[in-house]
Amino acid sequence: MVFSLLVAFGTAASAQADRREVRQGNRQFRKENWREADVDYRRALLKDSTSFAANYNLANTLYRQSAFDEAGKSLERLKEAASASVHAADYYYNSGDVALQKKDYAAAVEAFKQSLVRHPDDLDAKENYIYAKKMLENQQNQDQNQDQNQDQQNQDQNQDQNQDQQNQQDQNQDQNQNQDQQQQQPQPQEQQISPQQARQMLQAIQAKEKETQDKVNKEKAAVLKSRQKDKNW
Repeated sequence: MVFSLLVAFGTAASAQADRREVRQGNRQFRKENWREADVDYRRALLKDSTSFAANYNLANTLYRQSAFDEAGKSLERLKEAASASVHAADYYYNSGDVALQKKDYAAAVEAFKQSLVRHPDDLDAKENYIYAKKMLENQQNQDQNQDQNQDQQNQDQNQDQNQDQQNQQDQNQDQNQNQDQQQQQPQPQEQQISPQQARQMLQAIQAKEKETQDKVNKEKAAVLKSRQKDKNW
């Protein structure tokens, strides 16, 4: 694809601007001294901010320095005057070039179309118009695909969230059912003891205690007897 570079006009500045500074800027531009030309055009604009030549040529210089945002702003200041200017076709062509560099393909399509309305035989403008339209279509398709992908991701995420909620509900329901089943199971009853069984248990305990006490008394008697033998001996 062929792109036409922005060409600085050698036109003199308006009556309010300093013609000498615009001409100096044009000379620096032809030498490709972009920064020096930039300074000269800005000096002219300090004296007349509405100067078509100074604004237009400053935009060309900014374009050469890859300052595309600033170049676009400089051209934007000429938008109303440009449509009635003899340089309207070139103005819109340059605006399209700036828009292409900024990947603003919608603005580029419109600018090249306006340039072709004023100069239908400009082959470069036709090629750039076709290129900008193609890039705009690609951009729109890409945006559409991204939107579809985002919608699908949101849908998948919602499905996952719904599934998680359902799983949690099922888990809570299972827990509640288990609790209900446990509550419904018969609880073990405390064993009741009859008075006769209680007396028998008490008698058994007393007999055991008597047996233990007799054993202890025998052991004490044996110890005393052993001590007495030792003493007599």
